[in-house]
Amino acid sequence: MVKIRMILPANVRHRSGGNIYNSRLAAALRGLGAEVSVCKLDGDWPSGSAGARNRFAAALAGSGLAIYIVDGLIASGAPAEIETATAAGCRVWVLLHMPPSGEEPVETSALRAATGLLCTGSRTAETARTLGLGNVHLATPGVDLPSKARPSPRATAAPHFIMVGALLPNKDQIFFVDALARIKDLAWTAALVGSTKADSSYAAAVQERILRNGLEKRVETTGELSGPALEEQWNRADLSLLISHSEAFGIVVQESLVHGIPVMVRKGTGAVEALGAHGAGEAIDLTTGIGSLEKFLRRWLSDPALREGWQSAAEAASSELPRWEDTAREVLRAVVAA
Repeated sequence: MVKIRMILPANVRHRSGGNIYNSRLAAALRGLGAEVSVCKLDGDWPSGSAGARNRFAAALAGSGLAIYIVDGLIASGAPAEIETATAAGCRVWVLLHMPPSGEEPVETSALRAATGLLCTGSRTAETARTLGLGNVHLATPGVDLPSKARPSPRATAAPHFIMVGALLPNKDQIFFVDALARIKDLAWTAALVGSTKADSSYAAAVQERILRNGLEKRVETTGELSGPALEEQWNRADLSLLISHSEAFGIVVQESLVHGIPVMVRKGTGAVEALGAHGAGEAIDLTTGIGSLEKFLRRWLSDPALREGWQSAAEAASSELPRWEDTAREVLRAVVAA
């Protein structure tokens, strides 16, 4: 039996793409017969205090295990600890959720010291190879099938937008709210589904903008949801949006598609890879300002044929997406062969 210890940061407490990936990967590896233990480390990662790095070193030692998968948020600040572990015969794989910057010597040293890199998106893998880092493997996210079939469309309901992700400046919910304020003449509703605690000041600013624009009866902020409550939100949605300024991949895009919901993403981000070529949405250039998002929303709301075509494409894509067990197989193929 393959034994793996996953070492993950405990300081990211909201529902993030990285946390979802880590949790689903561990479960899928177990499903394939691997024995997986998970060690969560507190600390101000990625910088990490001396005490935090000592705890990381202890997690890499004394277990009798040969294979470790370490989240890049921890690994990028601890090259010495990784060097010590690999010198002792351990295989230390770094799970990279974001492309390495190439401008941080400590990060680069840590990644070079690792046995190899498991990259969750093509952009991350390409960046790592461009920096001359070796043993780079791609392990893109999978999906979980919904527990229930998507209900039939609501004939009389206004189209419903959904944006899933913690309320954070990078996700740019304020930009979305301001665009919605420009299309109040059309019928629609919207939900912002995600943590309001990850950045409470930004979350307060989002809520203030909703009130300022008079959208409190049309735009709801739900807070972080999971399980049936999140499924209910997916079932209400007609279009999902991910307009982050930067995304290495965008797990929420695949979550949308597996629920049969088309997606609009920001052009130039890794979310374009997650959207794929299914025809179930579009990548929009938002560099020209809020007018570009307004124009897109008006077009989508005013074109029933476009909405129906994207909906059909999303439903077809839901059966074509990789599963988490596919991701786990790629990971096992890499870490066992090393």
